[in-house]
Amino acid sequence: MKGKVSTAFSLITDHRIMNHIRTCTIEEANRVLGSDWSLSQEKLDAFIAILYARAAYGANNLKISFLWNNIWGPKFFSETKSRNNFTEILRFIRVDKKSQWSQRLKTDKFATVFTIWNIFIENSHNCYKPGGNITIDEQLFPTKVRCRFTQYMPNKPDKFGIKFWLASDVDSKYVINALPYLGKDENRPSSVQLSEYVVLKLIEPFTGCGRTVTSDSFFTSKSLAIQLLANKTTLVGIIRPNKRELPLIAKQKKDNMARFSSKIFTTDNCTRKPNKNVLLLNSKHKFVTVENNDKRLPETVSY
Repeated sequence: MKGKVSTAFSLITDHRIMNHIRTCTIEEANRVLGSDWSLSQEKLDAFIAILYARAAYGANNLKISFLWNNIWGPKFFSETKSRNNFTEILRFIRVDKKSQWSQRLKTDKFATVFTIWNIFIENSHNCYKPGGNITIDEQLFPTKVRCRFTQYMPNKPDKFGIKFWLASDVDSKYVINALPYLGKDENRPSSVQLSEYVVLKLIEPFTGCGRTVTSDSFFTSKSLAIQLLANKTTLVGIIRPNKRELPLIAKQKKDNMARFSSKIFTTDNCTRKPNKNVLLLNSKHKFVTVENNDKRLPETVSY
């Protein structure tokens, strides 16, 4: 079982990433200490194993010394590496060369992790073939570190963090692509909306195969659906009622429609709940059926 776990880990975090981290860590230690400092690959592997175990035990908020306690500390930590050796590596661990930061950060806000991030995403692409359904959304990874792209999002549980745009396989929940949100992107044409730019960039490696993308109201638009269709990819998602492409009847807040009823338009599908309009854009289903039960959900909603 141990071999299988390490093999799976090395598929995503391969030797290129590990060698890069090791090289950067050694350089940082030599810079701080002013003398030669060594770090074997075995010691680095053990260090990362302890990081994973610490999270698995739910001990991230405990003092490091508690994990090596002779009375009640888990034996895994003391048997894997000494506490002093762990804290020494923790002091110098780096994922990029600090000597190059000042120059690279002028043109790339993500420069400090850019190298291993690209390899990580490349491995994520190569190690898994997604199914027919891909979903796009955002996720805030909680942190209060000082950097130029830390976000404050009051509607999220953790409020502060780094926002990532994610593309995931619906069935397995496997993340197949991701982009960090770093603020204004100079590569994005001014005529292209941020939401469309994000979806098209995330889904680019997986188009042309008849897949379907599901998204929330931030991403969904008619122009995005048309661009995806040109690449043999369909779109199903909630669309905001203020979109210009919607017909006027779909934007009405009040109407005489019966409960559980729906209206289908030529370019968009619209279903309505009591006291609330729910608008959905659907380029997948040519004909939308309605469930024959108490809920009577249209096929678009069920999908």
